[in-house]
Amino acid sequence: MENCNIEVEVRSFVTDDQYKNLLSRLNVNAELIKETNEETIYFSGDKDLRLRKDENSACIILKKGELHDNHREEFEIRINIEDFENTQKLFESLGYEIEIKWLRKRLEFKQDDVKILLDNTKGYGKIIEIEKMVSLGEEDETYTKLTKRLSKLVDKISTKKEFDYAFEYYKKNWKTLIK
Repeated sequence: MENCNIEVEVRSFVTDDQYKNLLSRLNVNAELIKETNEETIYFSGDKDLRLRKDENSACIILKKGELHDNHREEFEIRINIEDFENTQKLFESLGYEIEIKWLRKRLEFKQDDVKILLDNTKGYGKIIEIEKMVSLGEEDETYTKLTKRLSKLVDKISTKKEFDYAFEYYKKNWKTLIK
């Protein structure tokens, strides 16, 4: 079987009311897989290198392509949660600097063959994200299907430009936003 390491995702910012409505709908129409409080560190450099942990697990993530692209190749390596701080120190000793830190509550649902994530990120906002891991060549068709699915859940899908703007603002101000 071919590797399914291309992450296809669609996302949108949502208001507090939309978030509550989506939560109610997903609790009825999807399976809640897990609820976590995550800390994610984005490191400096020309690659999208991340370190993430929640209450039970930790991982190193590398995403190819540009931030907020519709699909990107993704590699994830699980590490022991006890190794999170040492892994962070290792990256910093290799010259990577902490570019951003994210703190979020994530609700992960499964519906059919996709993940639906409801995120409440401190200082950034509430987001719905629908994602699926696919093989090379399936990205465009999957993106179209996921977009249709998201459009049934929200009135207006946030644009890449809106996400880029919010990201740049958060990047400049995250240290005060997460206090």
